[in-house]
Order: sequence, then C-alpha cells, then structure tokens
Amino acid sequence: MRPWRRADRIPRIGVVVHGPEVVDSGSVLRLINYLSGWGEVHAVLGGTMGRVAVIDAGLEELIDISSRRRPSQAIKDLRAVSDLIVVLNQAKSRESGLGFGARIASKIDALKPVVQVDCGGRFVALLAGEAELANSIAEELGLELLAPLQRCSIFKDEDGVRRRLTGVLPGELITIDGVVVARATEGSVEIRAERGRIIGAIGAELKHHGLEKLPAMDLEKAIIRSGSIRRTRARPGLVSGRGRGAVLIDHCAEDALDAAWGASVAVTVGDDTTAIAGDVLARLGIPVIGIVDGDIDWLSRETIMIKGSVLIKVQPGSDDEVGRLVKKEIFRGEDRATLEADVLARMIVDIAGDRFLHIEHPRT
Repeated sequence: MRPWRRADRIPRIGVVVHGPEVVDSGSVLRLINYLSGWGEVHAVLGGTMGRVAVIDAGLEELIDISSRRRPSQAIKDLRAVSDLIVVLNQAKSRESGLGFGARIASKIDALKPVVQVDCGGRFVALLAGEAELANSIAEELGLELLAPLQRCSIFKDEDGVRRRLTGVLPGELITIDGVVVARATEGSVEIRAERGRIIGAIGAELKHHGLEKLPAMDLEKAIIRSGSIRRTRARPGLVSGRGRGAVLIDHCAEDALDAAWGASVAVTVGDDTTAIAGDVLARLGIPVIGIVDGDIDWLSRETIMIKGSVLIKVQPGSDDEVGRLVKKEIFRGEDRATLEADVLARMIVDIAGDRFLHIEHPRT
C-alpha cells in the first residue's frame, strides 16, 4: 500500500496547477492521470495566463479555473478536503523552480503533506509532511528528489522591504503586479521598496516610466515575475464570456479575464496591456480598443486579437494621459460603461485630440 493510503476510503488528492507551461506541454494531463491512480483528484488553477492555457487545452472540466488564487492560498483552500496536496509547475530552470517551492513552503503549515512536481527542473520536492511520500512520487515518475531551498527571499527592516529573485536570465523584464519595472542585468535580482514604492534594485536596471504606473503596493505580497508571461504556445480555445457594454482595462492585463467577463468590448490602455489583454480576451470572443503609443516591452512572445479589435495610436508618452481622460469622460470614473464598440473608438479619437496619430487594425 502506498504511503498514507487508507483502507477504509479512497484518498483525496488536491492538485494546484501553476503557470501555463505545464498545461501547454501536456504534462498536467499526464500527471493528473497518474495521480488519479493514487486517489480521487480535484485540480485547481490560479492566475490569468494559466487559466488561458487551460481554455486552450480544453481542460476546463478537469481543472477548476473559476477564480484567481495564489498557490499558497489554493493549498489552504484544499487542505480541508484533501489528504495530499500536489503542486504541478514547469519552471524555466531548476533554480527558479526550487525558489518557487521555497516561497510556497514559507507560507503554509505542515497539517497536510504537500509535494511539488516540477516538470521543467525535473524534480520532486517535499514542501510539507513526510519524506516517504515525496520519495514514492519521485521514484514512480523517474524524477530527482530534492530538498526545497531554505534561504529567505524576503527581507524586512525598519526602513522597508527587500525582495530577491533567483534563476533570472539577464535581459529579462521584471514585472510587479503586471507592470514592467526593470530589466535584469544579472541572474539574481533584488528589489527594494519603502512606504509602498520601489526605490532601488540590484542586478537590474529600473524602468522609471513603469514605476510611475505602479500604484503603492506591499512588496512582500506583490506578484513578481521575470521573463515572458507565457513561454509556450497553444492553439487558442474559446469559451462563452461575451455580453454587453464596455470595460476599461488600464495596466492590469492579468485581471482581464475576470474584469471583462460579460462585456462586449474592452478599452485597454498601454501597449503591453493591449497585447496581453487582447490575447486573453480573444478566448472570450471580446475585441479590444487599444490606446497605444508604440513603447511595447513584449511581455508575451506572440499574441492575437479577434476581428473587430482596433489600435488607436497616439503621440509617444501620451497613452496614459489619454487613458485617464477616457476613464473620466467616457467611463465617469468607473470601469464599466453601457456603450458599444462602434461609438467608443470615435469618442476616444475625439478625446485624444491632437495626440491622436492614426488607427491600426491588428493581426487577427
């Protein structure tokens, strides 16, 4: 009998899927099928691009994508209904995968066994519970059993907070809560914040234009990433999520799936926000009207937009200003408006005034 397996009932296994790559590669389906041999599996996923990958793979019936949640929170949610929790991910390197596991381990308790299976670093790590369990999974999957990193990645003092990222590739973009704030120059990056504002970085060059867009935040709790938000690709899927009215998405592309559900069109502010949100919302059949100025950072390698999407090109450095005016004058300070796409574009061009350059029709 496998470790912890009870004779009186089928064990319950909670699975937390993290990131799109483990879905796009097909590994998530193989691993869930494998874990089904251990017991009854309930799988959940949080984060926008991972949810998009599940839609693309047609796995919505297998993996719950109904809400965004961080891995540590998903583990806590599953704890009451699971005998074992397995975290499935596909990191870009073994070091970054171990760092990811360490961050999870620092936020959970050992009430239930938690095991990480990293298909990128090809290892299994015990995050909580008994080592025998992780050893059995590693042995059966043919992966190496490793101990999670013990070093801390968050440091606090009386002046502020420092956050360290490892496994970074020089040249990669660093984002905080979806906003590009720096470009890495070394394999280890440290970001420092005081009173909710980024004040410095080691191993990276700060992008002050991005910092201006970042609202006050808690660096300890913020979502920090390095590199492309989706390193793998798949044929786009489609779910029914289109309704009526417009939604405004201003530099929060990772919220697009939830924010735009039930709308007929999305107005997006910023080049990367438009590219990412347009790609995400193509899965819901929702076109975008993007306010852009040509300063795209290419957070995503390849994106699509559905037919009916348009890009309103404005003078360099003026997309944020036009976006603020659009929110004030069209959306009345809110994020939703009872307007449709055919009138929105004309209204935005009028508001842009002499900042307006031309309209482009993106590849669909």
